Amino acid sequence: MRLLAKVCGLVQAGDAAQAAAMGADLLGFVWHPPSPRHCADLTAAAPYLSRAVLVIVAEEAEAILAIARRHGFRRVQPYLPVAGRAAGVALLRAAGLFVLLPWADEPHPEAPAADLYLWEASLTQTGVHGGSGQGHNMAFPPPGPFLLAGGLDATNLTEHLAALPATVQGQLRGADAASRLESAPGRKDPVKVSAFISTVHEREFV
Repeated sequence: MRLLAKVCGLVQAGDAAQAAAMGADLLGFVWHPPSPRHCADLTAAAPYLSRAVLVIVAEEAEAILAIARRHGFRRVQPYLPVAGRAAGVALLRAAGLFVLLPWADEPHPEAPAADLYLWEASLTQTGVHGGSGQGHNMAFPPPGPFLLAGGLDATNLTEHLAALPATVQGQLRGADAASRLESAPGRKDPVKVSAFISTVHEREFV
């Protein structure tokens, strides 16, 4: 099966429509006001709920669940405090949500069960939750199937995938990109988006 392409940091309804029409498998909508990719109007995700992902920073899983239910999201990418994260993820999954769990490239005290993981640079490296445009050393892999993230676009995806440790290549399920697909913060470049999706879809997972 071909790899999944996730286009994240969608803010404008037009950008979401373009990414969907270009064949993005997953569409990420960020709910985090400090971010330049904060989507203040989550109704932009409404036409794409079969593949939309609520990317959200919150102190408690209950807040994530409330927003997901309010807007009809079936998938969430939750950034929760380490203390209580496992319990929060369990709550979200028990409520029927698909959890794409951020997995920073750093040592982890525990490995909460998730439906899929997002392997990305750590907050201590980038200073932000996701969407930094920075890659990572791929030193601390997730405990299950994952999307690779961190500074990806069509120009460097092949190189990054080739650098994956052999021990985790069988867990790769797709790739995620956000900031490197932009013409300006929060505005997607359709040429870059199309090239990224096409490049991801040229690859298959085993």
